[in-house]
Amino acid sequence: MLNSTIVTEFLLTRFSDVWEVRVLHAMLFLLMYLATLLGNLFIVTITTLDQSLHTPMYFFLRNLSVLDMCYISVIVPKACTIFLFDSRVISTVECAAQIFLVFLFAFVELLILTIMAYDRYMAICKPLHYPVIMNFQVCVQMSLASLFSGLVYAGFHTGTTFQLSFCQAKIVHQFFCDIPSLLKLSCSDTFINEMVLVVSTVVFGCGCFFLIILSYIHIFSTVLKFPIREERGKAFSTCVPHILVVTVFVSSGAAVYMKPTSNSPTVQDMIISVFYSIVPPILNPIIYSLRNKQIKEAVRRIMSRMLYS
Repeated sequence: MLNSTIVTEFLLTRFSDVWEVRVLHAMLFLLMYLATLLGNLFIVTITTLDQSLHTPMYFFLRNLSVLDMCYISVIVPKACTIFLFDSRVISTVECAAQIFLVFLFAFVELLILTIMAYDRYMAICKPLHYPVIMNFQVCVQMSLASLFSGLVYAGFHTGTTFQLSFCQAKIVHQFFCDIPSLLKLSCSDTFINEMVLVVSTVVFGCGCFFLIILSYIHIFSTVLKFPIREERGKAFSTCVPHILVVTVFVSSGAAVYMKPTSNSPTVQDMIISVFYSIVPPILNPIIYSLRNKQIKEAVRRIMSRMLYS
């Protein structure tokens, strides 16, 4: 952080400088934020209160919902502030904190999504071994290992970014602090940082995506052998939305992080970043609650208990 003290603050970028458009963007972001908080809070509440949902699948879903609420809370409130008010300033410390938290929550979310795919693989392909392998202790250990890995990953990338010098340019061409946007502003040689960013995205992002796809290839090959059509439909309805969320999350993130910073169109990157920073947290509760029969049944049971108690 010492080398970056020449610049003590940065200026974030809006999608538009027209006041009416800024208000519209702020309202859209705020609505998506509130919908995300309510949807994920709903999942956390239902999966906590209903005993029948105290299974590995819903344990990880609950973790995913908490991550989604934290992840979007790091980005959207600050974005709404710069849309609505004249000041676009974010201090260097705030910027570093935002980068650290975005990387932490995004990385842990990717790991949790990978674990969820493995959990589905074990439940469908190896049902006899499932209760032994995916016991509560193992689930907690996996979650803690994901969190620890995220702390290391986020700390490493934040540290290497803020070892660079930032001299005069301070307009971050993004609505939140993001490493590719900051690398454009540095007056140091950023080649190593760019290579590390690309390699880590390929190894971890694409690696997790490959493991998820591999899990679902095994799942689909097993599901197609099910004699009852209803069982096949149930398995597909659980798995396909999961693949959709992961694909949107990984592909949009990779589009920004694997592209050379010098060739990055600002507006295009800002639009793509919405798909890995805001869309997945709002999609998860829609997919996992509205399309999930077990959660619907749990809601009915909780409501009936409340009405007749």
